[in-house]
Amino acid sequence: MPRFILAIDQGTTSTRSIVFDAQAQAVAQAQEEFPQHFPASGWVEHEPDDLWETTLATARTALAHAGLEARAIAGIGITNQRETTLVWDRASGEAVGRAIVWQDRRTAPTCARLRQEGHEALVTARTGLIIDPYFSATKIAWILDNMPGARARAERGELAFGTVDGYLLWRFTGGAVHAIDATNASRTLLYDIHRGAWDRNLLALFNVPESLLPEVRDCAGDFGETLPEWFGAPIPIRGVAGDQQAAMVGQACFRPGMIKSTYGTGCFALVNTGTEAIASENRLLTTIAYQLGGERTYALEGSIFVAGAVVQWLRDGLGLIGHAAETGPLAAEADPEQDLYLVPAFVGLGAPHWNPDVRGALFGLTRNSGPAEFARAALESVCYQTVDLLQAMRADWCAEAGTVLRVDGGMVASDWTMQRLCDLLDAPVDRPRILETTALGAAYLAGLSAGLYPEPERFADLWRLERRFRVGMSAPTREAKLAGWRRAVKGLLASAG
Repeated sequence: MPRFILAIDQGTTSTRSIVFDAQAQAVAQAQEEFPQHFPASGWVEHEPDDLWETTLATARTALAHAGLEARAIAGIGITNQRETTLVWDRASGEAVGRAIVWQDRRTAPTCARLRQEGHEALVTARTGLIIDPYFSATKIAWILDNMPGARARAERGELAFGTVDGYLLWRFTGGAVHAIDATNASRTLLYDIHRGAWDRNLLALFNVPESLLPEVRDCAGDFGETLPEWFGAPIPIRGVAGDQQAAMVGQACFRPGMIKSTYGTGCFALVNTGTEAIASENRLLTTIAYQLGGERTYALEGSIFVAGAVVQWLRDGLGLIGHAAETGPLAAEADPEQDLYLVPAFVGLGAPHWNPDVRGALFGLTRNSGPAEFARAALESVCYQTVDLLQAMRADWCAEAGTVLRVDGGMVASDWTMQRLCDLLDAPVDRPRILETTALGAAYLAGLSAGLYPEPERFADLWRLERRFRVGMSAPTREAKLAGWRRAVKGLLASAG
């Protein structure tokens, strides 16, 4: 009997594959980075073949490292960067152009026009989202209108749309499955999260042909099987979820009120609101947390576009560090008398501001500001943005102040960053033993569907704490630092008019 799960985590800057055993413990993994393409200001693209080739290569390598063949795998779980958009030919599988990444802002004028025309209330009521370039719908329309012949081909039913999960499913199954899970569907601006169906009024609003759309399925279920040539024998694909929802599952946030925050390229905080879809009054998103057995569980989400990406900027853009792990120790050396604030709006600001037009800025520079102060400002910027999100969540859903935040993702390995996050939040921060909870969530969904893992309540018992960070900053210091952050954000927004 197959006793292992292969989890594929297709992210924004790299693809990772991890093999989990029957106790949900990682036994082998592989990871590959791939290039980012920035053809114009605010544009971010990926080559579709890079997404597929790194997925296939890391999956094969992880299986090889585990010493396993395809017959030992009970199922594959896929998790992915969510709103990133692809359109491809149904006959050949060839994409009509590069993938437009979730960070991309090229459709900001279209979104502004739709908002000015008064459409946002309808969109929010049905999708839980706002009209913003972040989401997939305007990206689809841009591809159809700017790739030669694409709209005519779409109208003839020759093209297919997918977020990255759908594209990988298509490639794995040789085109036999054109599907998307409910969490990824809920990020397109085209899906009614209350009815659980594509919305024809929204399709007409965004000028997206219905023929492009994939079938929407539960997060744990049958997504077909891989072609034999990929792994030597077919492997069933049993689970799919967008990366932030997968992390929520991996963090075992199954009870209403539980909050997790994932720190990857961006930062995404979600609070489980149960079977009730809460309408935000503070510019948060209402989204599907997961869907099991046809039943939807909802979440409020705050999205920060730049988190780990700010560390990459320190490394690749400024050359201040050689490795990400150097950032925390460098920040610890910063002059405590300098109040340097970085607002990392490299591709605009996400929640709760949702301003795609502003760009990043540094406030408080002096002649004495150096690499250590830059590093501290960069890491603190992620903490400040998280504070903004959790304050909005508390206002929307009466979440209690001091509620424990479960964290995951690459940045949380930094003790300095997690302590500063805890201090500024004025709440405990829990770091789990397994930091790659996004992959774990995908593995759990596949394992649940395959009968290898238990129901959610029992799976939650397997969650293990590695360290709880406790508040050590005085209230006056915290308030002074938060006030400085608010002034910096206000100044940046004012500069954009």
